[in-house]
Amino acid sequence: MDPFTRPARFGADEWAARVQLAAAYRMFDRLGWSELIYNHLSLRVPGEDGHFLINPFGLHYSEVTSSNLVKVDVQGRIVGHSDWPINPAGFTFHGAIHATLPEAHCVMHVHTTPTMAVCCLEQGLSFSNFYAAQLHGQVAYHDFEGITVHLDEGQRILASAGGKPVLLLRNHGPVVIGRSLPQAFNLMWLVQRACEVQVATLAMGPAREIPVPVMERCVRDSLNFNPTFGAGQDVFAAMQRLVERDDPSYRA
Repeated sequence: MDPFTRPARFGADEWAARVQLAAAYRMFDRLGWSELIYNHLSLRVPGEDGHFLINPFGLHYSEVTSSNLVKVDVQGRIVGHSDWPINPAGFTFHGAIHATLPEAHCVMHVHTTPTMAVCCLEQGLSFSNFYAAQLHGQVAYHDFEGITVHLDEGQRILASAGGKPVLLLRNHGPVVIGRSLPQAFNLMWLVQRACEVQVATLAMGPAREIPVPVMERCVRDSLNFNPTFGAGQDVFAAMQRLVERDDPSYRA
């Protein structure tokens, strides 16, 4: 008998989304992408306009489960019962993105050292490595305004993104916007790896930029965006199997 059966208060589609998002939080922690109780990943609730799931503020990513994720509307109001509040800094731009972009099913934001370091560089992301090349034409920037707790900044963040799936908040950290959670995860993987390699490269000397035609081919040929491979679903499924093997409590 499965010890992690769906609670009656959640519909089947919402529960599937909860399980997937809870798995993502555990993946981020496994990869070293968590930061105490901060940062945030959100996922639109299927079939519920204006509702999305986000982490309970106060819990470490390793403590996030399917049932303790918080459902909120695009005004930041908690829908249903929750024992935990949400991080107002997370809602500021997650709410604006989910409310405005119907294709934005998943939004992710992290504070990993390499991504923050690149966001602090005047030049930003250098298109000088294998990972960055796959992000050609998909990266935008937003100037630092302070801690993102003011609702009016949400619309400016959205305008800065300009429809691109990767937004680097200068002096702060990256935001990725995906049509699905697996796609967003793969985008964040590319951003993280691109920044790791850039930081290592610049420690040795000037980076060698990749010609635009080569980057265009990289975007075209990237398996991370190839529907044949689920546009990242295969990678996400593999990571979820690792999480499941080590600690299936995320499904609680």
